[in-house]
Amino acid sequence: MIKNYFPVLLPFLLIIVSCVSSNGAVVRTGSMPSWVNDVYSAFNKDIFVAATGFGKDRAQAEANAFASLSSFFGQSVEVERAAAASYRQAIVDGVMDSWVDTAEMKTNIKTISSIDNLIGAEIKEVWYNSKDTYYAVAVLEKAEVIRIYSQLLDVNNNVIEKLVRTVEQDRHSLQSVMCLYFAETLAKVNEMYRQIIWILGGETNDVIAGPFYYRIEANRIISQNPVSIIVTDDRNGRISSEFSKAFANLGFQTVSVRSASAARTRYILEAGIVLSPVSLPGNPNIFSRIELIASFKDANLNQIIIPYSFISREGHVTQYEADNRCFTVAERNISDMFASLLSDYLRQLRPKT
Repeated sequence: MIKNYFPVLLPFLLIIVSCVSSNGAVVRTGSMPSWVNDVYSAFNKDIFVAATGFGKDRAQAEANAFASLSSFFGQSVEVERAAAASYRQAIVDGVMDSWVDTAEMKTNIKTISSIDNLIGAEIKEVWYNSKDTYYAVAVLEKAEVIRIYSQLLDVNNNVIEKLVRTVEQDRHSLQSVMCLYFAETLAKVNEMYRQIIWILGGETNDVIAGPFYYRIEANRIISQNPVSIIVTDDRNGRISSEFSKAFANLGFQTVSVRSASAARTRYILEAGIVLSPVSLPGNPNIFSRIELIASFKDANLNQIIIPYSFISREGHVTQYEADNRCFTVAERNISDMFASLLSDYLRQLRPKT
C-alpha cells in the first residue's frame, strides 16, 4: 500500500509559534533596497533564513514572501498525512495540555495547530516601487527556530515516555494499544521536527525509538488479545463471519463461542439478531425487517467499549430472498460502519495516562 505523504511547507502544517506581526515593518519607498535582488546581501546567511516576495499590494507581497520562505525546507521535510491530522486534532482537543509543564510550551503547543504563518517568522521590511509593485522580505532566525523545535521535540518525547510507562502497567489492554498508536503519531511528527532542526544546522540528541517500533508493539498486544464472537440467531454464520473480518483487518484473532459464559477472553463481541416479516398491504413484494444489536465489551472491567446497532427493511418476491437481503445489507453495514467504529476507537486521541 502506498502511504499518503505530503511535504510540510510550513504554512500548511502545524506551526505558528511566537509569530511577529508584519505591522512592525514600515512600507518604504525611494531607492530599491539591496535585498530585493539579493536577499542575503542584507541578512547574514549564517544567522537567518530569508526570502522575498512581491505583489500588487502589501498583503500579497508578504504572503508570497512567507511562501518563498517555506520553500527553503522543500520536500525534504515530510510527515504522513494521517499522523499530521491526528497530531493537529490532539492539540485542538487539548490532549497535550496535561503533559506540558511550562507556560511557554503550553502556549507553543496550543498555537501549533494554526496554519497561517511560519514558526518564528516575521516580515522585516516592505518596499514599494512607487508604481505598481510591493516587495517584502520574510526572515526567521535559525537559532531561535532550532530552540523552539528542540523544545517541541522534547515535549513529544516526554509524552511518549509517559505513554510507554502506561503500557507497561497493563500490556493486555486496548488502552495500551491506543497509547502506542498515539506514541507512533508523536514519533512521526518528531521525525519532521528533527529534519527541520537539521536543515537549519542544529543537532538532536534524543534516542527515542522510531514510529515503526510503537506500531509493532501495538500489533503484538492486539495479536495477544483474541476476541470472542457470540451471535444469536445468525444465518450460516454470516454475521459472525463479518464481525470476525472487521477484527481480523486490524490484526485481531477471533474465536466463535455460544455464550458469554463460555468465553475465555477479555474482549467479547456479543450480538443478537431479530428477523421478522413485514406486511405492506398493496405491495406485491414480501418484506422482512432485521434488527441487529451488538456490543463490544471488556469483560475484565464489565464495560461496553463500542455499542452498535443496525435496522433495515428489505423486500423481494419470496420471504427467503427478503430475509437474505436483510442479512446482506447487515453484512455490508458491519463491514463499513462497525469496522470504522472499531478503528476510530483504537485511534482515539485521549489515552488515559
